[in-house]
Amino acid sequence: MVEKEVNPHFEDFLFDWSTKFQFLVGGYGSSKSYHVALKLILKLLKEKRTALVVREVYDTHRDSTFSLLEELVIDLQLDDRIKCMSSPMQIRFPNGSKIIFKGMDKPAKLKSINNVSIVWIEECSEVKYAGFKELLGRLRHPTLKLHMILSTNPVGEDNWSFKHFFKDELNNRLILDDEDLYDQRTKVVNDTYYHHSTADDNIFLPESYIEQLEEMKEYDPDLYRIARKGRFGVNGIKVLPQFEVMAHEELEATLRRLPNPIKRVGMDFGFEDSYNALYRLVIDPNRKYLYIIWEYYKNKMTDDLTAEEIKEFKQTRELIRADSAEPKTIQFYKQQGFNMRAAKKFQGSRLQYTRKVKRFKKIICSDQCPNAIFELKTLTYKKDKNDIIIPDEFNIDPHSLSAIWYALDDYEVSDLKSPIDRYKQMAQRRR
Repeated sequence: MVEKEVNPHFEDFLFDWSTKFQFLVGGYGSSKSYHVALKLILKLLKEKRTALVVREVYDTHRDSTFSLLEELVIDLQLDDRIKCMSSPMQIRFPNGSKIIFKGMDKPAKLKSINNVSIVWIEECSEVKYAGFKELLGRLRHPTLKLHMILSTNPVGEDNWSFKHFFKDELNNRLILDDEDLYDQRTKVVNDTYYHHSTADDNIFLPESYIEQLEEMKEYDPDLYRIARKGRFGVNGIKVLPQFEVMAHEELEATLRRLPNPIKRVGMDFGFEDSYNALYRLVIDPNRKYLYIIWEYYKNKMTDDLTAEEIKEFKQTRELIRADSAEPKTIQFYKQQGFNMRAAKKFQGSRLQYTRKVKRFKKIICSDQCPNAIFELKTLTYKKDKNDIIIPDEFNIDPHSLSAIWYALDDYEVSDLKSPIDRYKQMAQRRR
């Protein structure tokens, strides 16, 4: 009998096997991986089971999960009974239980695994969503209850782990508001146990370590949110921090009160991996607000099919400013009766268009434009190898932003309220 002191915040977690899924998210040094490893050892000592431990890259197990489990076995004075074998990595228990280690970089080796009743995905945010679903298929046993434990440091809200276990705005799916988890620390929703932790929950950490985490607040706010607070969010610098979402009915009521609205339509073309993105915008030139009020967003559509689906624009004769890189496509739509013209493109136009959009004080999007919300709400800049932002490159290819660029062709968001600016606005309204 060996007594083992554990962090109080993890005591209930260690012995709670009531749910199929257990999702642990936390900051650096919170001890989540340590307690998952201890939980596995205690369970496999008690019951004969096969547990699978997974990381995205197999070789990273040796200095992380395998090393941690081996250290715990020695610390518990069980190394005379539990065998930790390093080639191949495997841990065997006296009752026939075993822990095997696999990497998603070698998915073929998963096919030979049978009767796995517990899967632990360490740093699950690094594993691809397809890999997670593949592991669900490998989790099976004829008699034992099945469990999957997922542990991770928080990442961006665009990661599959956040969208699957918390919120997927594109598909209007809410499982758990992550703010509720940060507030309550543990939650059970459906068949998932959620656990949030920070360095403050690890009573064995030296104060100097926590001080180091606190210093991140001054030089890297994103890393501070992840490492110190253990919270999901947007990684990087937002391109459009003024972006917000409004209920469509409220937005329509707002537009009806605008004294001098300017209406614009923009279209980006795509087919296989990119999208036909068509957007209606309304500009409030007085307040410098941009409203995104309607979207059409589809791929793998030939031009004739798309023309049929957006035929209302032939009737309204709205001018569609479109991607000039596709002159044949623009000519096709013109021949079909659409009022379409090419937006100007030039060296540096991506940067100039982006700066133009950023000059709006607010960008307000209808909640009926889910793709614009998905792309623009969390859109961030790419960074170069020196960690410097690239002002005209982004973390995704935002087709909605491209359509907005084209819609704003020959429109300028004035910086100064001068007579010249007012003249320009009057001229723009007449176009």
